[in-house]
Amino acid sequence: MANLKEVRDRIKSVQNTKQITKAMKMVSAAKLRRAQQAIQQMRPYADKLNDMLVNILSNLDGDANTSFGTERPVVRACQVVVTSNRGLAGAFNSNVIKAAVANIDTKFAEVHERGDLVILCIGKKGYEYFKKRYPKATIVSDYVNLFDDLSFDNVAKVSQILMNDFENGDFDAIDIAYMRFKNAAVQFPENEQWLPVAKQEAPAATKEEKQTGYRAEYIFEPSKEGLLEHLVPSILKTTFQKYLLDTHASEHGARMTAMDKATENADELLRGLKISYNKARQEAITNEILEIVGGAAALEEG
Repeated sequence: MANLKEVRDRIKSVQNTKQITKAMKMVSAAKLRRAQQAIQQMRPYADKLNDMLVNILSNLDGDANTSFGTERPVVRACQVVVTSNRGLAGAFNSNVIKAAVANIDTKFAEVHERGDLVILCIGKKGYEYFKKRYPKATIVSDYVNLFDDLSFDNVAKVSQILMNDFENGDFDAIDIAYMRFKNAAVQFPENEQWLPVAKQEAPAATKEEKQTGYRAEYIFEPSKEGLLEHLVPSILKTTFQKYLLDTHASEHGARMTAMDKATENADELLRGLKISYNKARQEAITNEILEIVGGAAALEEG
């Protein structure tokens, strides 16, 4: 059994660790409230824009023509990986990276093998992973610190650069791996095709439309195609912003959960160490009593 000094040192070490994890949990909880509020405010706006796009496309009878929806053979591709700058968030970063790796090894396998894959990393953890393990790919680290300023104007600069690259033919496909936020305890790793814009199907007719045979018609000014050329970039920028806000909220939720579990584990360790300490102290006291009794018996015999 460990001596008393060793057990005391271990107890002190665990107590210090517990204080750190508890403080990190409180900090993450405060940041999570703000991040959760941001994504909850963004989602209705993004969903409304998507509904507008579906309505317009349904009235174009599937003949919508937008430069961002042009599908072509994938010669060069870009995989965007959205991770955090710091660890201590459980499996948060590794799950996002796994989603990106799975997409690269399947959809972009040939592109990567030719050396025509660009991996754009937002967050240092993704950059540190891919720069070591994907030497054939071009790793872009210009935006690893994008989480320092998640304002729409700042994020739109990055999405606009990617959109320009797609329009100019520098990329034929752009996918984004991120973490979708549900609540503080649940987040889902996702990989979505950002460009080209996935074709939208017209929404199914409602019960009333089926009964009356009437379907709403829209008047577009200046033109359907012209409106679409302005609407799609707005939706793309909003969607890109949503990816980052989702990941930002997920990071703080995952870290808060991880630090909460770490604090609970510290409490369990402390309980076990205190039991060990009491046993060691009792053993030391018993040994001292035995020595005293043995010494007294020796004096009496003498």
